[in-house]
Amino acid sequence: MLFGPARAVALNLSSMRIAAVVITKNEERNIEACLRSVHWADEAIVVDACSEDRTVSLARRHTDKVFIRPWPGFGPQKNYGIDQAAADWILILDADERVPEALRDEIIATIRHPAVQVGFEIPRRNVFYGRPIRGGGLYPDYQLRLLRRTQARYDSGHPVHEIVKLAGAAGYLSTPLIHINYETVTEFIAKQKYYAAYDAQGLAAAGVRAKARHFLLQPLRHFYWRWIQLAGWRGGWHSLRLSLLMSYFEYEKYRILANVNHQC
Repeated sequence: MLFGPARAVALNLSSMRIAAVVITKNEERNIEACLRSVHWADEAIVVDACSEDRTVSLARRHTDKVFIRPWPGFGPQKNYGIDQAAADWILILDADERVPEALRDEIIATIRHPAVQVGFEIPRRNVFYGRPIRGGGLYPDYQLRLLRRTQARYDSGHPVHEIVKLAGAAGYLSTPLIHINYETVTEFIAKQKYYAAYDAQGLAAAGVRAKARHFLLQPLRHFYWRWIQLAGWRGGWHSLRLSLLMSYFEYEKYRILANVNHQC
């Protein structure tokens, strides 16, 4: 599939052009489906962090704008991708995300007409183990992803949860982006272990010490927050299992914190 002015003309776009920017690392399982979902964009830019699988060769089937560079962090990598674009608007994607046709249409309609907003939050529908999750804080899960190129920049100071800084106002789209979050429980557990360790290090750096009450109360609070306050119950058994697993990793976070405290 080709990207460029011919695609824009075929879709009857205005002078506003859009580039899809995807950062990757060992994403051969996802990259083609992701790029196929944005075949309508004027540009597709892939910034790869020295993948050891077929990510780069597969991406080059869809775009000639594939850049390979060592991993500097989420913010700097996304900023680099933005810098490679010539388009007026940037759509930031992860390789495990997909843009359905309805969202494509809403994005095109949004950038076709000038507006005061320089960025747009897009609701994200998270799919766990093959099923979308309802409630529990995992939908609508708004993400600031549609950005005016010259008025948006990622804050590079955070190693995981990078933040977009806009030189102007943000708006909201209504059609969800699809996020193929975890395909198996094993994959989910591996990622949550990483996040638990990262969060524990952050708590330790802030001077927090693990206390006996944390091991019981924090998981219970997390479950109540996700299952009751955020209406995780709407997702039934599938969401219950997820809420329990995420509550368990609250326990794991404080267990790791206790070990860090002990080492200090």
